[in-house]
Amino acid sequence: MPLSWLLEAASPPLQYRAYAEVVRESDRDPERLAALRHAALQYKVAQAIARKQKPTGLWGGNLLGPVASKAHGWSEPGTVYQYRRLIELGWPPTERPFRLADRLLFQLLSRIEPDDPDRAVAQRAQELLIEYHKAAKSDPGLGHWARRLGREAAACALARAGHIDDPRVRGTAHTIASNISQYLRSELAAKPFKKAQGKTVLDPLTYPTTVFSVEMLAFMPAVQRERAGFLERLAAYFSVPTPRRSFFILAGKKIVRPLFEILGDPLHADAQGRITDVPFAVYWLELLTRLGIVRQVPSAAKVLARLYSECDDQGIWSPAGLRAMPKSTNPVVYHYFPLEGPGKSPAQRQTDVTFRLALIARLLGIPLNVV
Repeated sequence: MPLSWLLEAASPPLQYRAYAEVVRESDRDPERLAALRHAALQYKVAQAIARKQKPTGLWGGNLLGPVASKAHGWSEPGTVYQYRRLIELGWPPTERPFRLADRLLFQLLSRIEPDDPDRAVAQRAQELLIEYHKAAKSDPGLGHWARRLGREAAACALARAGHIDDPRVRGTAHTIASNISQYLRSELAAKPFKKAQGKTVLDPLTYPTTVFSVEMLAFMPAVQRERAGFLERLAAYFSVPTPRRSFFILAGKKIVRPLFEILGDPLHADAQGRITDVPFAVYWLELLTRLGIVRQVPSAAKVLARLYSECDDQGIWSPAGLRAMPKSTNPVVYHYFPLEGPGKSPAQRQTDVTFRLALIARLLGIPLNVV
C-alpha cells in the first residue's frame, strides 16, 4: 500500500482511514493516528454535512434520498446517506450528529404500525414514514413499501456505525435475511415480474436484495457466521446476470423507478473484467469481500483482478487513459465515492480507488507492504 503517497496526495479522510484501517495496528503510531483523526474531523466537507442536520436528526427532510431529486421531493441527500457519508469521511459514531440521528433510526426498527389501537403510537408510526408520510395516508400499500425499505435503510446505517451487537439491529438483520432467503428459494425468484398499470413491475410479493440489506449484512460478521447457507445462496444470486428488461416498482398505487433493488449481478462486466462504473464496482467489491463471497462470484473476481492489474509497482491505481475523476451513474454510491475533495491534481483521480483496493486486500488477508 502506497501510504507515503496517500499521505501526500489524498484528502484528510482518506489519509486517516488508510492509516487506521489498512496499516496494521502494531505498526501505527498513536500520536500520528490522533493527528490524522483530528484532521478528518476538521475536514470542511464533513463539517458542512454536520451543520445541515436538523434537531430532529434528519437531513434534507427525508430518509432515503441519495441525492437531490425534484421527482421524489428530495431537496438534498437524505438522512441514511448523510449519516453513512460522515462515517465514510472518517467521523466516529460517537459524534453528536450520529447521536441525534440514532434515536430516529432505532425507532424505524420498531414494529409499530399506523393501525395500532393506541392513537399516539399510530400517529408516530405514520410520522416515521418521513418523506412518504402524507402520500401514505391515502395509500396504505405505499406506506407498507416505505416502511419496509425504511427499516432496511435504518438497520444498514446502524450496522455501519457499529451497533452490530444491539438486539434490535440483530433482530432486524435476521428478519431481513430470512425474508430474502425465503424469496431466493421460491419460484418467484425466477419470475419476479408482473404487469400493472400497463407496465412491467416487480411483483409486490418479492423480497429482493437492496443496497441497504447487502451493506447491513456486510458489516455484521456474527450474523454472517450464523447464516452460512444464506450467504451461499446470495453468492449464487449475484452470479446471475441482471434481467435485461426494464421494470418498475409497484409501491401501493404508485409506480416508481427501481433505485435500491438488486436483481442478480449489478457489475455488468465484460469477459475481461472491464467495467464502465468504477465507483460502484469498488463499492460492490468491498461489500462482497466483507460478506466473504467475492471469490465465489465470477464477475466480481474478474473485475477485482483487473483493477489490481491496473496498479503500478507501488500499489497506486494507474489505469491507462485516466483523464478525469471516475464518476458513477448510480446515485446509491454518493456516501461512498469520492472521499477525495475538490482540486486539480492528477493524483486525486487515483486516491479513492487506490485506498479501496488496499482496504479490500487487507480484508482478504493479503499481506501488504506499506511504503
